[in-house]
Amino acid sequence: MDPQPPQASVMKLERILELLPHRYPFLLIDRVLELDDDKVVALKNVSFNEPYFQGHFPGNPVMPGVLQIEAMAQAGGILASRTIQFDPVTHVMVFMAIDQVKFRKAVVPGDQLVIEVIPLRKGKIFKMKGECKVNGAVVSSAEFLAGMTERSKLG
Repeated sequence: MDPQPPQASVMKLERILELLPHRYPFLLIDRVLELDDDKVVALKNVSFNEPYFQGHFPGNPVMPGVLQIEAMAQAGGILASRTIQFDPVTHVMVFMAIDQVKFRKAVVPGDQLVIEVIPLRKGKIFKMKGECKVNGAVVSSAEFLAGMTERSKLG
């Protein structure tokens, strides 16, 4: 059996860091695999040394669902910043609301979380739908709102 070729990045970590204000340990996007105006596909390698595994849950480590939602929001921020006049030096995308959240399966160390986000509505406020998948199976999903604001207003 031939090993799978590594997935090519369309956006490397350096560019992700330019667009998102998040930093380790809260940056939940390792690379972007696909990106156009109608979809982003990002990757998070779930490692046992993630700090949240110390307490969630000892002896049975599970990635918190709220962090899966945050990964969707971060991927959505990358998607939204592509379609509006966005300057990462002066602007930031912020998470505004969430709905239709579902968790289907635990995400554990060693999993590769593939995050897919599509826009449902574009504009000043974006409505997006996200799914997190492991081995092609949906493990969580949500609809959420995000909007752009000036970094100076975050204070």
